[in-house]
Amino acid sequence: MPGSFFDSNVLLYVASADAAKAERAEALIAAGGSISVQVLNEVANVARRKMQLSWSETRSLLGLLRGLLTVQPLTVETHETCLVLAERYRLSVCDGMIAAAALLADCDTLWSEDMQDGLLIESRLRVSNPFRATA
Repeated sequence: MPGSFFDSNVLLYVASADAAKAERAEALIAAGGSISVQVLNEVANVARRKMQLSWSETRSLLGLLRGLLTVQPLTVETHETCLVLAERYRLSVCDGMIAAAALLADCDTLWSEDMQDGLLIESRLRVSNPFRATA
């Protein structure tokens, strides 16, 4: 069954001071979905360097996310798929890895604030900005 995949930029709002975005991110996460090991690494990096969370707070945040979402491994297949997607859709390698992991997890929605909202990847994965203003 297709599902949701989360970019790190969406997940990080659960620990932010932006109450509206935190609430939206929490609601999406509560509905379930997938992330990759890369996303966990990106969350850890931002939590430590930009958000100044302690190691204990960082581990708690990562543990919460691992408990709520399915974690997809990074494999050579993910890497090879990434290269194809990065070239075809002009994605950065980091974004290509996230899109590749989402496709390999059979997701149909990729929640991301940074990637092109509405982009359809391989006719089955739609990038969607969960914070975009609705008219």
